[in-house]
Amino acid sequence: MKAKQSITRKLRVPASLAWEAVSAIGRLEVWFPIIESCTVEGSGPGAVRRMTLIDGGGQIHDTIESIDAVTRRLVYRRPVSPFPVTSYRGTVEVFESFDGLAVVVWTIDFEAVPESVKAVADLVKGAIGDGLEGMDEDLLADAPRQYRTGAAPDTGLEPGFRS
Repeated sequence: MKAKQSITRKLRVPASLAWEAVSAIGRLEVWFPIIESCTVEGSGPGAVRRMTLIDGGGQIHDTIESIDAVTRRLVYRRPVSPFPVTSYRGTVEVFESFDGLAVVVWTIDFEAVPESVKAVADLVKGAIGDGLEGMDEDLLADAPRQYRTGAAPDTGLEPGFRS
């Protein structure tokens, strides 16, 4: 049975900073509490991301399919996973909110037997939600000072305007 789970979070950092982090492919072991280690082999489309889950939870391998800097969209396939799925495709998109901050939409399209769909969707929703919170904290720690309080940057323009 085909299914889809989307998770959306507004971060406290600029969209450009969030996209830079997403498109770098790595650091998932910092953002996701469930991931013990993450290594990346290669760069760009074709790169392979290998992860080990905590507590002997298994291995995950992702193959990066596309990275589009114009639309701020990364797509990957997950051919190796301990989850009860027969296919798994992730899409991470970074949008810019009216205040310049990032809105990240992480969508998983997967296929599983009908009795596993809800469990997989719930697992994905929880894990990615936790990962986005971890990403926000990690990026906020390194962000320019004006973002550490969640305030929008001072552009010298009226609110809502961008140069």
